[in-house]
Amino acid sequence: MAKRGARRSAADDQDRPCPCGSGLPYADCCGPVHSGEGTAGTAEALMRSRFSAFAVGDAGYLLRSWHSSTRPARLRLDPGEQWTRLEIVDTDRGGLFDSTGTVEFRAHYREAGRPGTLHERSRFVREDGQWVYLDALPD
Repeated sequence: MAKRGARRSAADDQDRPCPCGSGLPYADCCGPVHSGEGTAGTAEALMRSRFSAFAVGDAGYLLRSWHSSTRPARLRLDPGEQWTRLEIVDTDRGGLFDSTGTVEFRAHYREAGRPGTLHERSRFVREDGQWVYLDALPD
């Protein structure tokens, strides 16, 4: 039995449901995208993989999936934030044959025991043939 508060192993992460809410196991959904064994085929798939990266604490993937013109030099994830659920509200373009797309979403989290929600319309573009996060659109 694992100690309370102990980190999960990579194998545990592979078997659990994907944080993106697809209903698939992490190993069959965002896990291969995070490891570089797969790619996100749509802007929505990239958004889902980025949410999952926040949920599993994969800052490296978040930086790799950020457009080179807007990517920060470093990214420090807050260990006190627990990303719990993703809702896709709307998508515009961002399909297999598109070069741009937007995804509106609500990302639910807990911080210091309190629930919170991040609502954003994100822009995605293709860079070197791959979907990447560009920026958030103003409200």
